[in-house]
Amino acid sequence: MDQLKNHSTLPGSVRSLGFYVNGSMRDAGDRETLVREAPGYLVPVSEVTLCTTSDVDDAVAAARGAFESGAWSRCDAAVRATALLRVAAGIRERLDEIAYWETLETGKPITQARAEIGDAAGHYEYCAGAARMLHGETYNNQGDQMFGVVTRQPAGVVGLITPWNFPFIVLAERLPYILASGNSVVVKPSEMTSTTTLVLAEILAEAGIPDGVYNVVTGLGPVVGQAMSVHPDIDIISFTGSTATGAAVLQATTSNFKKASLELGGKNPQIVFADADLDAAADGVAFGLCFNAGQCCVSGSRLIVEDAIAERFTEMVKDKLARVKIGECLDPDTQLGAIVSKQHHEKILSYLELGAKEGAAVALGGGECEGLSGRYIAPTVLTDVQPNMRIAQEEIFGPVLTVTTFGDAEEALKIANDCQYGLAASIWTKDIDKALTLMRGVHAGRTWVNTTIAGGPGQPMGGFKQSGIGREGGMLGIEEYTEVKSAHIAIGQRTNWIA
Repeated sequence: MDQLKNHSTLPGSVRSLGFYVNGSMRDAGDRETLVREAPGYLVPVSEVTLCTTSDVDDAVAAARGAFESGAWSRCDAAVRATALLRVAAGIRERLDEIAYWETLETGKPITQARAEIGDAAGHYEYCAGAARMLHGETYNNQGDQMFGVVTRQPAGVVGLITPWNFPFIVLAERLPYILASGNSVVVKPSEMTSTTTLVLAEILAEAGIPDGVYNVVTGLGPVVGQAMSVHPDIDIISFTGSTATGAAVLQATTSNFKKASLELGGKNPQIVFADADLDAAADGVAFGLCFNAGQCCVSGSRLIVEDAIAERFTEMVKDKLARVKIGECLDPDTQLGAIVSKQHHEKILSYLELGAKEGAAVALGGGECEGLSGRYIAPTVLTDVQPNMRIAQEEIFGPVLTVTTFGDAEEALKIANDCQYGLAASIWTKDIDKALTLMRGVHAGRTWVNTTIAGGPGQPMGGFKQSGIGREGGMLGIEEYTEVKSAHIAIGQRTNWIA
C-alpha cells in the first residue's frame, strides 16, 4: 500500500478490514461496520467488520475441519517448527508496517510498538524450538505385565479473545504456543485494534500454516466473544481482559465445560525499601507507570514505599515523570502515548475526581495534557493514599500512581496482598534475604526484583486470585493447550477374571 511507504505520517484513507476464515479474507458485505479513529490524532484510520454469530460458526467449522484433517494437528513437530520460524521472519520483514498500524489504533508510541513487534517475533522463534520438545512420559515401574505411557495431544479448537491494549504481543504470547501443540484457532481481536491480527493472517499463510488453522472474526464482545465462549465445538477459550468480563467468559464455558485460560486485571504493587538503588527504583516506577500510558495489566500503579524515604523518593519519582516525553504517537522520541477511547479517558478522569473525594492529594499531574490533538492524560501521582481507598484497590488502567507508606517488611507485604488482584509485583531492595522473603510471600503470578515489566518467552505468566487462571508462555504455555492421556499397556497373558 502506498500509504505505508512512510511510517511517520497518517494514512491518506481509511483502511477497510474484513475477516479471515479458512484461508480466505472476506469483506464486510452487508454486515455492519465500525470506524476506528486513532486515539493520538482523532482521525479515522480503519473500518472494522462487525461479524455475526453465523460468522463465528463458519470460523469454528473451518478450524474443526483443519484440525480433523491432521495436516497440522498430526504433522511432524519439525514441520510446525519450520513454519513458526517462517512466521517470525515474516513478522520481522513487515515490522514497520505492523508497528505503524498498532500505533495508530492503540495510541501507543511508535518506538514501543516496534519493540513489541520484535518481541512478538521472538515468541514464534521460541515456540519453534519448544514444538520439538513437547513430550509425554513412560512408567516402567508397574511390574513385568504392565507398561504405562502418558501422552500429550492437541486439545482441538481454541477460541482466543485478545485485548485492545496489546493486540499483537498478547496474541504472540498465546498463538504460537497454541500452534506449537497442533491446535486450530479462532481469534477475536478487539474491535478497536483489529488490523494487526488480520495482517498476521497473511504472514501465517505465506509461512505455510494450512487453511483453517488460523481464523479471525472481528466484532463486538457481547456478540462474537459471547458466541465463542458458549460454542459447543470450541474446546478451550483463552481470554485476556477485565476481571468482570473474564467472569462472564468463565460462566459461559459451562455450555460444554470447555477449559479456560484467563489473564485478567491487576493492581500491581511497586514495593520500595530504603536500602534500594533509589535512582534505579524511581526510574523503574516511572517506566512501570507510563508504559502503554498505564493501560497495562501489569502496570505498577501502587507505590508502597518505606516511611524513612517516602518523601524523598516520591520527589525523585515526580522528577522522573516530569521529564517523560509526551507527544505525537508517531514521533520516535515520544514515551507516553494516548488513551485508547473517549469512554476510557473519562473513566480515568473520574478516578482522579474520586481520589480527591477520598482525601488523596495530587502531587503531580491530575488531568489532561494541553496542546495535543489526541486523548492524553499526564502522569499523575496521588499521595496520602490509604490502602482501603478505592483508588488503591480498583484498576484505574491509566498513568495514575497511588503512594502508600510502610514501616517494615511485614507491613509492606500486608499492604501489597490486601487486594483482590494478584497479577504482578515489583520489589526494590539490595538485601537478598528481604527480596526473596517478599518474592515468596507476595500474591502475584509475575514478580520482578530490582526491575519491572521485563523478561522473555521462556517463563510462564498468569495471575493469582481474581487476576486469572491458567498460565501462558514457556513450556507450560504449550502444555496449557494439550490434553493428557494416560495409557496402561498389558504385557503377556492377562489373568482371566472368569475361569
